[in-house]
Amino acid sequence: MARLSTHHKAVFRILDVMDGPHEGRILKLRLQGGEAPTIAELKGARMKAASPDGTTECELRIVGFALFGGRPSDERLARTGRIDVNVEAVDGAADQVTARWELVGPI
Repeated sequence: MARLSTHHKAVFRILDVMDGPHEGRILKLRLQGGEAPTIAELKGARMKAASPDGTTECELRIVGFALFGGRPSDERLARTGRIDVNVEAVDGAADQVTARWELVGPI
C-alpha cells in the first residue's frame, strides 16, 4: 500500500528569493495549505511555481536546503511551516520567480 503522504500536495507561499551562492536560487517558503511534506519528500522534488495572477508558471527542482535558520527537520517544518530551499529551473525561467508566488507540489 502506498503511503498517504506521497499523494498530498502542499502549497507554499514564497516569502523571499535570493540568488544562490554557487548556482540556482534560494527560496524562503511558508506552508499555506495541505500537509507538510517530509524533508526526504522535498529533496529532489519537482514543484510548480505560479505567479500571483496565475498567468506565469515554471517548474523547479529542489536541490538542497539553505541553513539560515538551522538544519531543516520534519518536526520544524510541521511546527513552523517554514523552510528555505535551493532550487534550479526544470522548465521555464526561474529568474522570474519572486516573492508572493505560490509553489505547489511535489508533482
